[in-house]
Amino acid sequence: MFRKLMAGEFGQVRAEMIAHDHVLSSLGGRTADQALEAGIGAKEVWTAVCDAFEIPPDRR
Repeated sequence: MFRKLMAGEFGQVRAEMIAHDHVLSSLGGRTADQALEAGIGAKEVWTAVCDAFEIPPDRR
């Protein structure tokens, strides 16, 4: 579901780039991919991405 939400919000290519490259301080200085691999829940990672990119509540 996380990948589907990311692609829906950012487009497939940009979503993959963000997940792989964008470091999120709220996830301990990890990228979304690193956070997921570390066992952080997809909902928490999605919320961190939404906060970082100021995604409006109605699209979260």
